[in-house]
Amino acid sequence: MVEALKKSGKISRKGPVVLLIMDGVGYGKYKEGDAVAAAVTQNLDALLSSCPNTKLKAHGTAVGLPSDADMGNSEVGHNAMGCGRVFAQGAKLVQNAVESGDMFKGATWQKLVANVKQNHSTLHFIGLLSDGNVHSNIHHLEAMVKEAKKEGVEKVRIHALLDGRDVGELSALDYFDPFDKLLKELSTDGFDARIADGGGRMVITMDRYNANWDMVKKGWYTEVLGEGRQFASAHEAITTLREETHAIDQDLPPFVIAEDGKPVGPIVDGDSVILFNFRGDRALEISRAFEDPNLKEFDRKRLPKVEYAGMMEYDGDLHIPHQYLVAPPSINRTLAEYLCASGVKQFSISETQKFGHITYFFNGNRSGKFDDKLEEYVEIPSDIVPFEQRPWMKCAEIADRVIKEIESGKWSFIKMNFPNGDMVGHTGVYEAVVCSMEALDLQIGRIRAAVEKAGGVLLITADHGNADDMYEHDKTGEVKRYADGSPRPKTSHSLNPVPCILYDPCYNGEYSKEMNSGLGISSIAATCMTLLGFVPPADYDKSVINLN
Repeated sequence: MVEALKKSGKISRKGPVVLLIMDGVGYGKYKEGDAVAAAVTQNLDALLSSCPNTKLKAHGTAVGLPSDADMGNSEVGHNAMGCGRVFAQGAKLVQNAVESGDMFKGATWQKLVANVKQNHSTLHFIGLLSDGNVHSNIHHLEAMVKEAKKEGVEKVRIHALLDGRDVGELSALDYFDPFDKLLKELSTDGFDARIADGGGRMVITMDRYNANWDMVKKGWYTEVLGEGRQFASAHEAITTLREETHAIDQDLPPFVIAEDGKPVGPIVDGDSVILFNFRGDRALEISRAFEDPNLKEFDRKRLPKVEYAGMMEYDGDLHIPHQYLVAPPSINRTLAEYLCASGVKQFSISETQKFGHITYFFNGNRSGKFDDKLEEYVEIPSDIVPFEQRPWMKCAEIADRVIKEIESGKWSFIKMNFPNGDMVGHTGVYEAVVCSMEALDLQIGRIRAAVEKAGGVLLITADHGNADDMYEHDKTGEVKRYADGSPRPKTSHSLNPVPCILYDPCYNGEYSKEMNSGLGISSIAATCMTLLGFVPPADYDKSVINLN
């Protein structure tokens, strides 16, 4: 438990402080491919031209990632905004554990290795085969396979998911081919390591927030049962399926590697399984499929008796999975917890795709509420269609509810996430992203009017960039193009800064309108506390505003 915050006595408003997070919306580095700048956003433009605003860092070391070459993501972004400080995050924690060897000394790794050695069975790895460093890193997998051989494991199988989202949309073979070569080189002296199957990350296995369990079912049938279209190699599968479907990597159908008509790597009793993704949101459902004997979401056909572990504990409250290789950061004393201790009533809302971000991740990887009497969470169900077909997503429905809650006068603090810039940005469809931004802008205008009427404050920011950088660029800044001259879409996040805009229609000189510069998005927590009339904790990263 935390103590109540002290009141500053410097600022108060009749209406609520409203935190509006535009997921995946940054300031573009290049004009060509910046869908945020290209969109007609009259409301956002008007706020930027008339309100205090600054740019915040939302990637790399500013959000706890290993280096400033690492893209930010929604999980670490919401962690940073919600806890007001920077913690070492997934990729960095795992990297440290691998480099130090601590992972391999841990009880979980030793248990899974001992299991397969005792049973002369298979050690399986499931995860995203890329160096995107958002959900996984192929270098962690390479280190684990090498260590498995060193420790006397006889057989390893890789269930490799294609990325094309945190890395180039057609980059899979840049990872699969060298990795396959490495496995062949390691497969000597009685050690047998192979890729067993694969499929696009947005088709199999990596669903989140219970949005589409059919993805998990397809992954289970492919990875566990070995069911699916068979190929002699991953290279053959990827090239063939690309030619047939014209899909980018993240949308490629599942495939199974087989010899003499038999899959080379189904998961069976006595095996050990490691999900080597370190990010939690898209790891929870497949973990449940392995661990929940009463799972109702789909028919697993068979549930093998295996030793299962995740790279990390993906949900610290529900303890999913039961076993994991690297402990997640211990994030405490979050904004929401402090506000509950201070008696502040809070409302949180998003649609399914980002509901966990505005709640679980914002609260320091914690499920549930801090105080049922002071908090309300609302989830608007997302459409289960490709986002480029519904680029407006549920922004209008979210705005409808937020306006209703502003008008109710029940809440002192309201926070929301609009997923449009990120989820549509990941499709790589430029026109759809422009549409998504224009739809979002309409709702910003509606919410601004409601805040003004209620005498509140509106703080607009983002968790990372994406929609601001929709084309691949070379080192000179030129757009990369296909043979026909069309630009190569970019489906990953950007390294760009994000906006921080403060709309305060009742401003009366309580703070300087000159915002602090050079800060990261972790400053959002202290900013919200300050606007709510409290003194932030001394170790919180400083607010973007300075009280007079």
